[in-house]
Amino acid sequence: MEIGITTFAENTPDPATGKLLSPHERMMHLMEEIELADQVGLDVFAVGEHHRPDFIVSSPAVVLAAAAVKTKQIKLASGVTVLSSDDPVRVFQDFAHVDLLSKGRAEIMAGRGSFIESFPLFGNDLKDYDALFAEKLELLIQLNKSEKVTWEGKHRPAIDNLGIYPRPYQQQLPVWVAVGGTPASVVRAASLGLPMALAIIGGMPDRFVPFTELYNQTYKKAGHDPAKQQLAINSHGYIADDSQQAADEFYGPYAYVMSKLGRERGWSPMTREHYEAMRTPEGSLLVGSPQQVIDKILYEYELFGNTRFLLHISVGTLPHAKVMRAIELLGTVVAPAVKKAVK
Repeated sequence: MEIGITTFAENTPDPATGKLLSPHERMMHLMEEIELADQVGLDVFAVGEHHRPDFIVSSPAVVLAAAAVKTKQIKLASGVTVLSSDDPVRVFQDFAHVDLLSKGRAEIMAGRGSFIESFPLFGNDLKDYDALFAEKLELLIQLNKSEKVTWEGKHRPAIDNLGIYPRPYQQQLPVWVAVGGTPASVVRAASLGLPMALAIIGGMPDRFVPFTELYNQTYKKAGHDPAKQQLAINSHGYIADDSQQAADEFYGPYAYVMSKLGRERGWSPMTREHYEAMRTPEGSLLVGSPQQVIDKILYEYELFGNTRFLLHISVGTLPHAKVMRAIELLGTVVAPAVKKAVK
């Protein structure tokens, strides 16, 4: 199993002091986090795309290009690229640059996006939410396979036998489809033979088993090679040296962000009681000691048989030293134990 980290490069106030990092300081922290993840042997670092003030990365490829020259082994992925509101040609070109800079470590994790700010920003209509993604994913796949492309669709100007450059270091860029639990998205990924990343950010993980079963069945029915099938589970979590420390340190920043999003989307505010329920062995939060996180990753592996696990450590801004310690524990304690157990 590959083990790594996802981040949205959040920049939210410290719940205790109300202080906010400068964007430059937060970006420098992000670079240090990626470098450390590489040094402690983690397999993947994924950076998300947002267009709002509480997250500082709107162009994952730019950040990953900077990280490419600071790292040696870790795979560098978007998490996610909001493909629906972007141009697949530019997405492919940008990640081809990351791939060249990293000597073949770039990946694209494409999604429709759970935040919608990019749609009006780039002149897209939300009523075309699904159609935009389906069409642009089709084009991205074609760009990845062929140096010269002829293509025509409804939501982007046609391409008539034009070359797409530069080409990546790898023969093809790995393209994952990120889903949040929509059956149609699961079927799309499986039908195309693409690896799927399933985000579990609430409720009980066992509720998502039907989605992975649907993915497995559809993938097989479509005639794709089972040896190439890949499934990632992405979950919120945090690791500290002991369980209570982890719970107390993570709660404030996590509750701040989830309650803020709740006000925007009609959810109930995050309470400590709800938070603790999510930390139980069958809950969706992986917050605790290294052994607790090991146990929960293995529990999810029993449910899903996933080939990759990505931990989303900083939902709200945590002290940088705490994040670095969590990355260190994930790479030096948690990942080796999980990999040994799933062999």
